[in-house]
Amino acid sequence: MLLAGDIGGTKTVLALFATESHTLQSQYEVTFWNRDFDSLEAVILAFLRETTAPITSACFGVAGPVVQGRAQITNLPWVIDATAVQDAYGFPQVFLLNDLEAIASAVPYLTSADLVTLNEGIPEPQGALAVIAPGTGLGEAFLVWNGRAYQAHPSEGGHVSFGPTNTEQMQLLTYMLSRFNHVSVERVCSGSGIPNLYGSLRQSGRYEEPDWLRQALVEAIDPTPVIVEAAIENNEPICVATLDLFLDILADEASNMALKVLSTGGIYLGGGIPPRILPQLQQPRFMEVFTNKGRFSEMMQKMPVHVIRNPKSALYGAAYYGLNHPLRKKKKEAA
Repeated sequence: MLLAGDIGGTKTVLALFATESHTLQSQYEVTFWNRDFDSLEAVILAFLRETTAPITSACFGVAGPVVQGRAQITNLPWVIDATAVQDAYGFPQVFLLNDLEAIASAVPYLTSADLVTLNEGIPEPQGALAVIAPGTGLGEAFLVWNGRAYQAHPSEGGHVSFGPTNTEQMQLLTYMLSRFNHVSVERVCSGSGIPNLYGSLRQSGRYEEPDWLRQALVEAIDPTPVIVEAAIENNEPICVATLDLFLDILADEASNMALKVLSTGGIYLGGGIPPRILPQLQQPRFMEVFTNKGRFSEMMQKMPVHVIRNPKSALYGAAYYGLNHPLRKKKKEAA
């Protein structure tokens, strides 16, 4: 059995997969809220209390950069060390990869049922693929064809500097610079960033904040769902403007990444937010901003754009990564 995990900023999903073939089937799966634990080891312990299945290897997609088998989670006070996990539980092998590398690892296995297409485009066979995923934070990754298959590569592109493209976004940057020394794209294009957009628009004085909304935001543990719900269900102007601003920034950053890796094979929107705002993404505005790249606008129109609506893509990507990892294959062949 292979233990796979998707460790995000908010929750951790662990699952056991049978590894007799390249068709993965989840045998047992549990979701944990990270606020209830102080480490990944503690989450694994809680998971193992519920199963006695022998684990031959483990692979975890983690929300942070992985360097020499060790990761500091970006939006969570956890440090994850592959060797420490291996020693704690006696797993024969433990692999760590960036959570966006995990989603990217799942992309070659996605079917039409896992996707919603925003732009059919004209995909180039074996062209590079890009993945951008706004969730608690903002993750980015890409895949290139290595002659036999697509190979996923991690990135910390979500932490590059935010570049405004119009007056409203310049006002947002000014607002953010009064609060942060460095304003990354993640600060304005993620679940944790949406309240920053709201705060900027509220400070601008162009929108009223009704009493019920102010009270709901004060009482909320996480204000982001309140803002998004008020935009979609209540049509509250300040929240609608917040969501529109978010969508414009996401479209522009997606096209920036598409140009940087020349993702002529397609670009995939993952993470927890895109599936929840599909009707808004399907409006013409998103693709208008995405393709607004001056002399390269025509090329952008040819790039396929998909939304990953399978919420378990990172989990399955981690499982596929662990299943196909060269070290695991060598050990299996040697046995």
